[in-house]
Amino acid sequence: MTGGTNNKNTQKQEHISPSSPLYVHPSEIPNLSLSQIIFDGDNYQLWADAVRNGLDAKNKLSFIEGTIKSPDVAEGAVETMEVVAWRQCNAMIKAWLRNSINPKLHPSIAFSEPVVEIWKELRDRYSTRNAPLVHQLKSDLNECKQGKNQSIVEYYTQLKAIWNELGNYTKIPKCTCGAAAAIVKDREEEKVHQFLMGLDTTLYGHVRSNLLMEDEIVSLSRAYALVLREERHRMVTKVKEETMESAMAAQVTGNSTRVFEPIKEEDTSSIIRCTYCNKLWHTEDKCWEKLRINGRGRGCGKSSRGRGGHGQHANAATATSDDGK
Repeated sequence: MTGGTNNKNTQKQEHISPSSPLYVHPSEIPNLSLSQIIFDGDNYQLWADAVRNGLDAKNKLSFIEGTIKSPDVAEGAVETMEVVAWRQCNAMIKAWLRNSINPKLHPSIAFSEPVVEIWKELRDRYSTRNAPLVHQLKSDLNECKQGKNQSIVEYYTQLKAIWNELGNYTKIPKCTCGAAAAIVKDREEEKVHQFLMGLDTTLYGHVRSNLLMEDEIVSLSRAYALVLREERHRMVTKVKEETMESAMAAQVTGNSTRVFEPIKEEDTSSIIRCTYCNKLWHTEDKCWEKLRINGRGRGCGKSSRGRGGHGQHANAATATSDDGK
């Protein structure tokens, strides 16, 4: 009985819980990449944030932070399951880091060291603040304006990309006194002003004025939503106007309404002018005024008012009267 109990205790000790950082899922293989961003020596902060996020998703962030250290093993003692699991996870994370680093940098990185030492070396070597890059990003931010025919989504995405990259180099310090929260609020208000200043004044000047008239500056998401709603309203109105114009044009075409284009100087030789009334687009033999005076115009005299055959009955009556005479 005692031997059976000891075997059960040993099996429990050798089991690694799936919630433990030492647990390796079957899908976690050495050729896996933690991020699509490849570290090339110049994008450390962007790459480091992506790697940290990937390790945190796999519950392995504590390995590069150094909170999980290698278990001590006495010389000559048998390795426990925890020791084997730690060594396996350490090797796996080193492989993941190697896959996300440009091969040209591999010779300068000692991958034989524990992963926490590799991470510390990379941080000390590459995490220096890049002042020229920060200056360029702030310059791009000041010059970022909504271009002609550029949608609000495209303009906001362009701004957001600059903000995100700039945020990698301007970290907010952590504290418990409330100063960090105040800094975050100031930065958000600054982003709202930057977003509104870059808008097309002709199209969205009135929306910007209304937002700035508020007692408290609105949030960035709220300002974006209001401007986007105005853009969509303009698009709907434009579609309605174009639909009405198309319908009117179709109606005019159906009624065979003639629209004359301006006459160029070189085309004056082709102008048709009546020699009787001096008006354009007809000749004297088809002149309405001359035909009306001579009694040949439509609606002139009683002969044109007869029913059927364009006044044939009236003409026949006139002929009969003449014969009687």
